[in-house]
Amino acid sequence: MKITKAANRYAKSLLDLSIEQNKVEEVFEDMSNLAKTVEGSRDLQVMLNSPVIKPDAKAKVLTLVFSGNVGEMTAKFIALITDKGRESLLGGIAHAYVIQYKIYKKVSQAEVISAAPLDAESRARIEAELQKLAPGLSDLTETVNPDLIGGYVIKVGDQMLDASVSTQLRELRREFTENLYVPGF
Repeated sequence: MKITKAANRYAKSLLDLSIEQNKVEEVFEDMSNLAKTVEGSRDLQVMLNSPVIKPDAKAKVLTLVFSGNVGEMTAKFIALITDKGRESLLGGIAHAYVIQYKIYKKVSQAEVISAAPLDAESRARIEAELQKLAPGLSDLTETVNPDLIGGYVIKVGDQMLDASVSTQLRELRREFTENLYVPGF
């Protein structure tokens, strides 16, 4: 989902308003669900981006889809966005809100890439170590990449720890090609 500057501005405004009215968690849940819904429905994306469908028809569809599933503040926000003709930004706004919420709450995300799925013990050990490195960590995603051969890669924010066998083999290959060994000494 593409997050534009306008989507970021709307998300920031919504975050500020939700902080002001003490509804940050409620709006976060709504925006998370809205982002998943828009991302998961190709028909909804096409409808939101269609210049042929009239804004009042889009507003009715959004009301039917989300009424009872979102809080009052989020429902009013969706209505405001459709009134302004910016409904095509709705998915991007929802994603931007989730990102800004995590920054506001100081929640860091980490990704573990391994050659095979982690067992429960390994995952718990990695989470414990990551808590030491990045306090407040709550989002740990796991990805399996058989090309790593063995080991793992951990990404936290803009930092990366690569302890994979494929990287170690690549480093050895580089060292052997740069080796200035001269036979006969």
